[in-house]
This record gives sequence, C-alpha cells and structure tokens, in this order.
Amino acid sequence: MKTLQYRSRGPEVQFLEEILASMGYNVDVSFFFGQSTRQAVLDFQKKNNLVIDGIVGIKTWTKLLALNPQVIQVHSKLLSEQDLINFAKEYSLELAAVKAVNAVESSGKGFLADARAKILFEGHVFWRELKKRGVEPADFQNDQTKDVLYPKWTRRHYKGGAGEYDRLQKAANISQNPAFKEAAYRSASWGSFQIMGYHADSLGYDSIDDFVNRMQQHEREHLNAFGKFLKVNKLIPHLKAKDWAKFAHGYNGPGYAQNRYDVKLQQAYEKFSI
Repeated sequence: MKTLQYRSRGPEVQFLEEILASMGYNVDVSFFFGQSTRQAVLDFQKKNNLVIDGIVGIKTWTKLLALNPQVIQVHSKLLSEQDLINFAKEYSLELAAVKAVNAVESSGKGFLADARAKILFEGHVFWRELKKRGVEPADFQNDQTKDVLYPKWTRRHYKGGAGEYDRLQKAANISQNPAFKEAAYRSASWGSFQIMGYHADSLGYDSIDDFVNRMQQHEREHLNAFGKFLKVNKLIPHLKAKDWAKFAHGYNGPGYAQNRYDVKLQQAYEKFSI
C-alpha cells in the first residue's frame, strides 16, 4: 500500500478515510489527508502500540487491514480487466473510454471499505421525488432535515463514504409514510458508475429495491446498469466519438461544465490510452 501522511492526496487517502470512518473516527472522507485524518491516525497508532507519527506506512496499513477483515470481502466484488474488455466489445467501445468513465465517476472503485456500494445522496432530488409522490417537502423541512431535504443542488451537505448512508437513512426515516423511503433510495447515485436510483424503472429493474439489491452484489451489476443507461439515453455514439462534452452533458446533466466532468474524462481517457 502507498505510504500516506498529512496533505497526501488521491484515492488511497479516500480508502484510508473510509476505513477510519467505519471504525468510528470523525474524518472527512475525501481525497485529501487533512487534520481530522491525521488526528485519527495518531489516535489509532497510540491505541495499537504503533509508532505515533501520523504516517500510514506498511505497519499501520497492516494493523488497519487486520482489524477490518470486511475490506477483504470488497475484493470479491470488484471488476476484472476481462469484465471491462468484454463490455467494451459488447458495445463496440474503446476500452480506454470505458475505463475513463469508471475512473471519473467512482475513482475506480464502486464499493466502500465496509463492502457496501458507494453512494451519494442528493437532497434536491429527494425534494423532487417527494413532490412526484404527492408530498409537499416544504412541510418537512426544518433544522433537523435541512441537510437531506432542500430544493436546490448544493455540495455543502455531502459527507462522503459511509456518511452518505447515514444521510440516506435519515431521509428515509423522516416520516413513516412509505413514500419517503421510496423517494430517498431513488435520490442516491449508486455504484461504480453512479447511476441515480430514479433511473431504475427506465433501465428495466423490477423496482427500486431490485435495483439497490443488485448494486450491493458486485461491480458487474454496476457495469450492467451502466450499459443499460448508455443505451436508453443514446450516449453510446458520444462515447465512441470521445465527444466528452456531449457525453458529460448526457450523463451528468447541464452542470457538467461546472464540475469539469468533460475535462476529467478526457484526461482519464488520455491516461488509459497510453
């Protein structure tokens, strides 16, 4: 494993923070090794009779992984190179293009360290999904729910990692009305390719529960959902042409430019094309 320390960046940092969060540490799950992560590492090292230096090297990694055997379970759920090769052939796509989308959407990993599918809960989508079900969301918005129920998109309330499941469950439990659970699960993006739950119907899944259960099984299910999404939304021609702007607009919506998805996709494609 890569040695990490304060101010390190990258997907390895996110993986470390997912593990620490699953152990109860209050860390920001991101790509940046900040002060909260450093304090958590120092505390972990102190409690496990390791050198207390805040550096996550081979000894600290070994202890972390030994105490978190569920991480091994994640490896049984990951895509292989052959899975991606087969997919690229099935849809007549360049392998590097498929890898680029996979890398940008989920940093190359569709499961958290605790073996649950990676998700991102969107409170503004939850607002919209409740309205579709005849619920007036404004009636339920207050200081306790404002981090999961709001009318306009914001990244302010994202927690990342397992914290997104906390937000999902909080939203689902606002009311005993079953519409809230249905709307909540449709308001999260799921897995390696971050497919929104509200697409479950158009992609041919029996229900949102069927979709969610499949997303928890294996990254191959994430890849299957991705293929269905490409076909239904007619995005295959854009991906074949490597027209990243049109693909990003169709895949991520009109806000893609603000998040530089097209630029990130092109950079990832160039990396995998070498």
